[in-house]
Amino acid sequence: MTTVAPETITGLAARAVGVTKKFGLGATAVTALDDISVDIRRGRFTAIMGPSGSGKSTLMHSLAGLDTVNSGQVWIGETELTTLSDKGLADLRRNRVGFVFQQFNLLPTLSAEENILLPLAIAKRTPDQAWFDQVVEAVGLADRLAHRPSELSGGQQQRVACARALLPKPDVIFADEPTGNLDTRASGEILRFLRQSVDEFNQTIVMVTHDASAAAYADQVVFLQDGKAVHELLEPNADEVLDTMKSLDGGS
Repeated sequence: MTTVAPETITGLAARAVGVTKKFGLGATAVTALDDISVDIRRGRFTAIMGPSGSGKSTLMHSLAGLDTVNSGQVWIGETELTTLSDKGLADLRRNRVGFVFQQFNLLPTLSAEENILLPLAIAKRTPDQAWFDQVVEAVGLADRLAHRPSELSGGQQQRVACARALLPKPDVIFADEPTGNLDTRASGEILRFLRQSVDEFNQTIVMVTHDASAAAYADQVVFLQDGKAVHELLEPNADEVLDTMKSLDGGS
């Protein structure tokens, strides 16, 4: 395996280099990622799109250290994930990566505030009160901190999840269809917050989405097809994203 020198990944928050990921064995094996290479730049909002089965979620899970890969290299900053032990991967996910999922993944017995603070509590890290206050203000939850998830709307629950991901100041936040369960208004609120976290807090975000309007909030859109990165748009608008998706769905 060729090792990528750390100096070549300066300015990159995450990177996949020649990554192949298969599910199953032998004749029934399915190649989800096929020798794919993708760079995720620091302080930018990157959307990952592609037809169903193109490898979007597998790429995100591989970049985040949730899935191991069959070959190639995966980096978070200057740390090569593919050389880490299970404990090393767990430590990296706990301390350097944030997650926002379609299903919110909040603990129902905890208040909004307790859910936001949970990653720091698990990592035994003391929260920075000023930063906590800033994040809570950014997501508009100051008057909902004592509420449990069942007392919050879907949009409010996802804002709790966003605040939870942002509070530890991770290297990268991975968002998997973060607006998939939300109505148009709540989706807009979440996307504007993600955009704000990049512009104002210099956060790096990688978002998997099937929604062209959501992808238009990103700085770049990486398109996958059959496990390969086949196209990229910079400073995209929704029409450009939609046209590209139509061409991929059509096999062109």
